[in-house]
Amino acid sequence: MDGRGRIFGHMPGGSPVEEITLTDGALSCSVLSYGGAVRTLTVPDRAGRPVDIVLGFDNLEDYRAHDKYMGALVGRCANRIGKAKFALGGMEFPLAANDGPNHLHGGLVGFDRQVWTVEKRMDRAVTLSLFSPDGQEGYPGNLRVEVTYTLQEGGLAIEYQARSDRDTVCNLTNHTYFNLSGYHSGPVRGQHIQILAEQYTPIGAGSIPTGALLPVVGTPMDLRRLQPIGAHEDEPFDQLAIAGGYDHNWAVNGWDGQLRQAARAWSPDTGISLEVWTTLPGVQFYGGNYLAGCPVGKGGVSYDDRWGFCLETQYFPDALNHPNFPSPILGAGMTYHSKTIYRFGLRNEQ
Repeated sequence: MDGRGRIFGHMPGGSPVEEITLTDGALSCSVLSYGGAVRTLTVPDRAGRPVDIVLGFDNLEDYRAHDKYMGALVGRCANRIGKAKFALGGMEFPLAANDGPNHLHGGLVGFDRQVWTVEKRMDRAVTLSLFSPDGQEGYPGNLRVEVTYTLQEGGLAIEYQARSDRDTVCNLTNHTYFNLSGYHSGPVRGQHIQILAEQYTPIGAGSIPTGALLPVVGTPMDLRRLQPIGAHEDEPFDQLAIAGGYDHNWAVNGWDGQLRQAARAWSPDTGISLEVWTTLPGVQFYGGNYLAGCPVGKGGVSYDDRWGFCLETQYFPDALNHPNFPSPILGAGMTYHSKTIYRFGLRNEQ
């Protein structure tokens, strides 16, 4: 059977935007064709009550107006590129400087601001596609992307594939904001986080990585033990001061391109737990430091700073300008493939 769909709104030119709802037992999820955004994700709490654990909006106009990448698919290159340019094949490619002097999340009209095509839908899965022409936002190559969302084994799997006719950059992620106590429940500082990483990539001005890989031990970046998000995020540490809290990339332990666990989170309020598994080398933990000022959210809720957190699987930020980082270059005719799974469960104590 097909996943249930409805018209969520219309773009200025009249083209429709769909919302497709997936179900698998007690799990449900809805995805928009605008930006491929995850709008709802409902899981049972310890009492069996359904809880929607992602931030979002109730109308298309607010999705088009906001600048927080709410739930969206991000590309052609997730995260930041320093000085809004990169070199590839002996050529320099200038990009939009949409984050101070730097390039962020694919540019002014990245994949998060485009309408994706619904290729296939079932009760538990939907496949979206997007064509990004050569030169779009400054990137070389005609790139064809497919992303499949699947509810399976108590979680949401996101599988990405892409091909280009020229050497290009391909670094795709999802920017869902989680609040495991419910999207309406307020700050997440009392929820717990664990990142399975011995090293992180420190940042300098503009949150651009320095190129180093530093050990987390002895710093507030040591999240190897499950701990409250708010336990250290306001400590007087230079990395936290630069980003206004947590907004950094961690290097996944033992990365080899195979699916492995990168992080977990937990809400003492609901008992809902989250595990993040990925084939990618990095995970960006963003504590929602700058959520204030976006449109009113679902159900009339006004989101504020640190009301949600993101766990964005990725190649390292600014990897194009740091040869020691894993490379996000996709060769002509080659296939990009990655997979991330957000698995849910219940946990009654730390």
